Amino acid sequence: MALLRILALLLALTVSELHCLPWFINVSESQGPGTILQSFSFNCTSHMPTLQLVHVQPPTTFFNPPSLTRWQGIYVGMVTLSSSARLDALSVNHYKLQLRFTCGNHVMEGPLSVDVRRDPGHSACAGRFASPAGEIIQVLETVTPGARLYTLLLPGLEVQRAQINIISAQDPPYFPGPFSINGQGWLLVPSQGLKGQAEKVFQLQILVTFGQNRSCLGMLKVKVLPVPSSLISFLKQASNITILEDLPPGGKVVQVRARGFDVRYEILSPVPCPLFSIGRADGVIRTTAPLELAQAPGAAVTRLRVKAYERLRPWVSVELELTVNVRSVNRWPPRCLPAMLVTQIPETTPVGTVLNTFTCADPDSPGSILDYQLQFHSPPGSASLCLRDRVLEVNATLDCDARGACFQHAASILVLDGGQPLMTTEVPVLVMVTPVNEFSPACVPHKFRIREDAGPHTLLGSVVGMDKDYPHNNIEYYISGGPTIFSVDRLREVHLLGSLDYELQTLYRLNVLLIDHGQDQDPTHHRSGSCTITIEVEDVNDHAPECQPPFQELTIYALLGHSVEVTKVSCWVPQEPQRLAFSYSIVGGNSQSRFSLQGATLVYNNILLGPLWPEQFYTYELLIRVADAGPSIPHLSTTATVSVHLIPWSASTVATRTHRSTVPSVMTPLLVTDTEAFWQPEPWFVVVLTVTSALFVLALGWLLLRLFQGLVQMHQTPSKPAQALLLNGIQGTEESIQGFMEAPRMEMSQAPSSVDLSLQHFDGRAQDSRESPFSQTTLHLGPLSLLTPSQRLLLPPGIHYLLFP
Repeated sequence: MALLRILALLLALTVSELHCLPWFINVSESQGPGTILQSFSFNCTSHMPTLQLVHVQPPTTFFNPPSLTRWQGIYVGMVTLSSSARLDALSVNHYKLQLRFTCGNHVMEGPLSVDVRRDPGHSACAGRFASPAGEIIQVLETVTPGARLYTLLLPGLEVQRAQINIISAQDPPYFPGPFSINGQGWLLVPSQGLKGQAEKVFQLQILVTFGQNRSCLGMLKVKVLPVPSSLISFLKQASNITILEDLPPGGKVVQVRARGFDVRYEILSPVPCPLFSIGRADGVIRTTAPLELAQAPGAAVTRLRVKAYERLRPWVSVELELTVNVRSVNRWPPRCLPAMLVTQIPETTPVGTVLNTFTCADPDSPGSILDYQLQFHSPPGSASLCLRDRVLEVNATLDCDARGACFQHAASILVLDGGQPLMTTEVPVLVMVTPVNEFSPACVPHKFRIREDAGPHTLLGSVVGMDKDYPHNNIEYYISGGPTIFSVDRLREVHLLGSLDYELQTLYRLNVLLIDHGQDQDPTHHRSGSCTITIEVEDVNDHAPECQPPFQELTIYALLGHSVEVTKVSCWVPQEPQRLAFSYSIVGGNSQSRFSLQGATLVYNNILLGPLWPEQFYTYELLIRVADAGPSIPHLSTTATVSVHLIPWSASTVATRTHRSTVPSVMTPLLVTDTEAFWQPEPWFVVVLTVTSALFVLALGWLLLRLFQGLVQMHQTPSKPAQALLLNGIQGTEESIQGFMEAPRMEMSQAPSSVDLSLQHFDGRAQDSRESPFSQTTLHLGPLSLLTPSQRLLLPPGIHYLLFP
């Protein structure tokens, strides 16, 4: 077994590395105490390293604290199983160990995951219990009767419901009474107790049975011890202890020890004790508060009275007096101005520039010489800064145009005094190097191709821009002028924003503007560049078919059990009339699947029987998808809407009459298309028409009123000037009468018109007999009382004269 462990150790030294954290290992449940779980090596040259087991999840005592040994210049750590290890995959199959490795100020933690695997052939009885010598249990003769002496820990004891029995004889008088063990593995003291059985050893052979045909034997030996003597005393201990005042709270002062059985400790005075405490079990005296002599001078000397006693018999005790002396130390570190330096400089700062001068002093020893040391933290070992006496300067050229070249210089100035103990002050220094934008960005011209049917936000490609300033990809892209249907985002990707048409434009040229940012301490300081990209549009099929009309509303009468041809969808592509191949499909509104398409013809299938036959008027709103079916890609489509009003017509509608009538099966259904045309004017037109009608009615009323007034004036008696005018006209010469008669003759050769003889009040008018319905001429002369008989004889014959009173 030892040889196997040495081989395992050598193998672990060759393959194990610290940097492979976390570790995952598998272990069989048959592994017993002392098994090496994991070995690993560490390098620590200037300090004494430590390896600790921080915690285990779930908590258990199955794992020993890791060991750490030196072998050929390196340290080897091992994690092993403890003496109480009883692995059982059925109970717990996974443990997580948190390990901590310390080398000086460097601390590293990592988990170690242990997976426990089932071993069907593993015997549950293992360890000292299964050995021939057996497990030895020591107990005082004063133990309480029926108390639990021992717990048998076996894998799967509770899960597998094992049976445990003591098969060895327990005959008196050697046995005061029988020991017993229950199913949980608890070994119990006989009910008679063990008083008077001191120095006896009771051997108990125990049989553990796991299910069928699986069992194991083990041995327990119970050794009865006599009651120890009641003498208790302190070991030799110095009564005066001196400590330093910088001992932190919890620091160990001294440990006192007393001889006796199960001893406990406590401080009798002073009570309460504000500065010190003692461990009840281990007797270690520790500080409980800072020992500041400047603030608490009484802490310089403290006298403690410590008591030691047996836990079971507190009256058996002894006392010890101790004096604790606290000595002052060099407590004040140097004080510096400034206490912290944070500054920023541009990358173009010349070498030798002074950043700051530090001034420090030691409060414990004013005027003493102090030592200054510059320590870099990040980046380690940097040569960009240097400390000359107390002056911090730039030591090398600063450049931010490469990855990792421009960074923050984190350092500290360590100031040491010459006292005992040595006191130090650390001044943090943070020098931030800011970039300077020195170069303009540039990009390479590029060509992209895109289909004309590409939709918005389609990605064409990326524009590759470069900038010598770091970071090199902090460039913003814009399109300067040109078409607005393309854009360049912050990720330098060219996207399509609108739609393309190959027939309108096949080539686009974009001027891409590049503007850098984030490369200078001044956020407003930018540099720019540009390049041209070319976009070629590829021709594709982009014309969808159109249907005329796009919407149809039809009414059909359908017979049960018959199919009716509803309508035929007429579609074409106006831009490409030669394309005649289309595919038709119903994509919506075809509830109960009563409609189908035979090519472009919509057919109503009324072959369903039973409760699905509609008894009332029903409307179907059908959506018919029409897609081009030619070889062109992609296939475009459109949707036509057909609204069908279905009026059911079946033999069942006349079944209630006194005589039965049937419809011949050969009857052809009638398709009725009712189109109602109506005109719906615009609202503004209705308003204009209403206003115009109102104005027309007002004007007509005004005209009628004027005409009525004129008729009233005509029926009144003529005035004297009018009569005189008529007499003067009659007394004229015959030539005047003859001229008066020429007027009707002139009218016969022209269109009928009124004859104005300057007798407007009489309205005298002669008409040609050829145009008169009576074939004679009538002359209106005025009132009869105005003509004398002699004047009447002078009127020419053949003309009818109309004289009104």
